[in-house]
Amino acid sequence: MIHRDAEQELRLLAQQFRAVVVTGPRQAGKTTLVRKVFDAKPYVSLENPDVRKFALEDPRGFLSGFPHGAVLDEVQRAPELFSYLQQILDERNEAGLFILTGSNNFLLQESISQSLAGRTGTLFLLPLGLNELALSDSNSNLRIIQGGFPAIHAAKTDVGRFYANYIRTYVERDVRLLRNISDLYAFERFLRLCAGRVGQLLNMNSLATETGVDMKTVASWIGILETSFVLFRLQPYHKNFSKRIVKTPKLYFYDTGLAASLLGISSANDLSVSPYRGNLFENLVVLEFLKNQINFGKTTRLYFWRDNTGHEVDLLLDSGKALLPVEVKSGKTIIHDFFSGVRYWMKLTGAPRAWIIYDGEEWQNRSDGCSVVPLRDLPSAKIV
Repeated sequence: MIHRDAEQELRLLAQQFRAVVVTGPRQAGKTTLVRKVFDAKPYVSLENPDVRKFALEDPRGFLSGFPHGAVLDEVQRAPELFSYLQQILDERNEAGLFILTGSNNFLLQESISQSLAGRTGTLFLLPLGLNELALSDSNSNLRIIQGGFPAIHAAKTDVGRFYANYIRTYVERDVRLLRNISDLYAFERFLRLCAGRVGQLLNMNSLATETGVDMKTVASWIGILETSFVLFRLQPYHKNFSKRIVKTPKLYFYDTGLAASLLGISSANDLSVSPYRGNLFENLVVLEFLKNQINFGKTTRLYFWRDNTGHEVDLLLDSGKALLPVEVKSGKTIIHDFFSGVRYWMKLTGAPRAWIIYDGEEWQNRSDGCSVVPLRDLPSAKIV
């Protein structure tokens, strides 16, 4: 199987908490990972109708069958279990007793906050990163199109068919579990419109107009896409270096292959001439930094910065001690414009270092503190 960077963090959580929750996008590899790490524990999937019926009708009897704990997959499908799990965890006080997984973060966290608060550690498992894929070629277009879902890389699954089925299953099944949306066609159109806004400021009014729904509905649907690990909002950095800073978040997808599929881009060749290529490349790089922080148990502190005069830094990494500016460029040739945003930031804040991630081949360390790193070298760059 493909080695997951998050494995070490999962083992550490299981040594510290009585129960560990592993959540993330559907098909991100949660089941495979927990079954590998906790291979001595019984495994039960609540997706199985017979198993789920037993758990719902007799939760105490169901859990009594696992005196030494178990891996409970898609546990949010049986929320009645959580109250009984609370009693078991309080009585046993044993680390790593139950491992719980789920793809529906809203329902899962709702149940945990009501019954298991303070008793669980949580791991967010996202699709594969560049480091986990360990690919020898540097074809960024292919990396974007394929995305990071393990099934595509482990079984050489056809990308177009995979994402078409993923979208259909997500819209027809997962969305119905979260909200009673009557117009699934409008929701899917909204999903595709969001894909067209990757790396852009979130304009809810524009989305509402183009989808044909009101602003309240757009806000609700954005929430659905976030809690089901489809997209996330990158927040602007708010420190008032300038009174005219942008305070609107930007949209990114948790998987670039999914975003590309929603945009109708089905091959690396198509992407090479697509107007969305730069935005999807930026999404890919932002995701790498996000995965690095999550996989190794770091607090997520990622931002962007933009003022109203056009100065912008694509990504700010907050270490708690300093802000590291990162610019993302999809071009293959290093040009002067690559440095304008980070150099303005360095002059404004006094930051001594900055990084530019681009799609070329040459690594440069410049005398002014700017380092230029090819995408292929990003996993080994150790920027943070």
